[in-house]
Amino acid sequence: MKIQLRDPNYVMKLSRLGSFHQSKLSFLRSFLKEFKDWEYNRDLFNLDKLGYGTAVYSFKKESRVYSLICFANELNENERSDRVIATKWDAAFTLYDGVPTKKDIERLRQEVPKQEVGRLSYKELTLSRANKSVRVFEHVVESLSNGRQPDIKLLSEVGYLYRTTAVYGSGKFGLADRFRIKDRKEICGPFRLEMMLVYLVRQFTFDQVNHTAKNKNPKKAINLDLNICKNLGIGNSTGLGMAPFIVNHPTLLNNWIYARELALKKIREIKDVKRADETLFKDCLKKSLSNVTSWNTESEYQLKKIKSLLSDLDKLISFLENDFNFSNDFAFNKIYLWLEENVGEECIEYIVSMMMEPYDDVVDPLIGTMSSEEEKYFNIPTDRTVLELKNILKQKYSDILNIDFSKKESNQNFWFISKNKEEPRLADRFSENGSELEQPLAVARDIKKLYEALSLSENDISIAEFLVDNSNLRHVVRRAFITEKFPYAEIQDNTIGKSIVPIDMLRLKLSFFGALKFDPRSDKWLRICMFQGAPLPEQLKNYNDQWVYETIN
Repeated sequence: MKIQLRDPNYVMKLSRLGSFHQSKLSFLRSFLKEFKDWEYNRDLFNLDKLGYGTAVYSFKKESRVYSLICFANELNENERSDRVIATKWDAAFTLYDGVPTKKDIERLRQEVPKQEVGRLSYKELTLSRANKSVRVFEHVVESLSNGRQPDIKLLSEVGYLYRTTAVYGSGKFGLADRFRIKDRKEICGPFRLEMMLVYLVRQFTFDQVNHTAKNKNPKKAINLDLNICKNLGIGNSTGLGMAPFIVNHPTLLNNWIYARELALKKIREIKDVKRADETLFKDCLKKSLSNVTSWNTESEYQLKKIKSLLSDLDKLISFLENDFNFSNDFAFNKIYLWLEENVGEECIEYIVSMMMEPYDDVVDPLIGTMSSEEEKYFNIPTDRTVLELKNILKQKYSDILNIDFSKKESNQNFWFISKNKEEPRLADRFSENGSELEQPLAVARDIKKLYEALSLSENDISIAEFLVDNSNLRHVVRRAFITEKFPYAEIQDNTIGKSIVPIDMLRLKLSFFGALKFDPRSDKWLRICMFQGAPLPEQLKNYNDQWVYETIN
């Protein structure tokens, strides 16, 4: 049986994209799988009694080495800020390509803590900084120094000792450009080096807290229990700065979504589901309920989604136990069709992710397809005709062409870069100033403008001729031709409309990163935790690939 890929007009709506969850395709999970057999080492740990100093961690395989260099600094409470505009942090990090010499470390000690204003080289691959959760960190130090484990309830509520405030790569601030490393097999997946950095930073936080406790009370101090360590991750507060990324990288977005959709298609086409695959799927489903109920959020929006998800999952489990037989042909296709008829978007996409768990043979080949050489698709085919472009718009943007941008609610918002925060923001066009500084993120409106301009032009003239009189539309002409080749390249929604929920855009990206829990603090920013529940470095060689569904206390 041949299953059709899901329609982009169906998949690429923001409400559905904002219902995506982590899967075996997610970058942090594919990173762990790729590097589980690499040799892990703590090469340097030179911290003073208060936990300030330098540490180096590495992954090595054959002649390839990646080294995380950590600089922990004393920070006054009034200097601690998670804003991009901050200039000091509790710790700063860089991922170094190879084994750093003492000279390298000294050079980087002067530059890495400066972050964006530091001078870095092509030997540095990624750059980051992080701040302590002071309340949690100090509680853990105090507990361990007195010979007892910390309060599990407090740790579960927060989920981390440190939170990153930014992770940079791909040539920013002097870091290695992607062309230098793109052909390395082990980092073919997107953001793999960024995931490595965050993972090793997590280990540093455990080593630092143990070290600090030991120096506070050498005779009585104990180490943080390994199971507690495992159930802590690295925190992150993510705001609107992440949203433009998915608009500005259409081919990359397509490749992420296409991999997911192709995996779903292939799994729905499996005629005979093996008993072991059925068991693994059901086991993951039941275990995952504990994780869903443990999401810690005060957001009414998210609480409503969690409640709906739990209700739908209960319905699904009842259906599987009472009304379904996996011995039926094309069992996962039948489950998917049942989901479409009986549950909401959040649950559908949750189960789409879970269907992948038994099928390494389906998922693993797709991971290597999720990057993109974006510059290859930048040129506009100027020899094509106006008629051809009009037909592309009709085919690829049918719902968007129906939006009436003469209505106030269709133009309610605009995107801009905040001068004070140095980050993208969203504002009300009719009650706030600054719309003249609007960023080019209103793709739906621009597509409609393009279609109207094309409708006033002769069908047989070339795109080159069209652009002579419509150069202001060059950027959207390029997008349309990209979408012709990449069906999932475009959000099929109005990103400036009154009803937009920006965190849908954030959740989309974070689901591919591998975030397990989402805690929106408004409709414009949310907190997440990365690697919570993940195996520790010394556990990697024999870890359970379904660790994300294990209960996190």
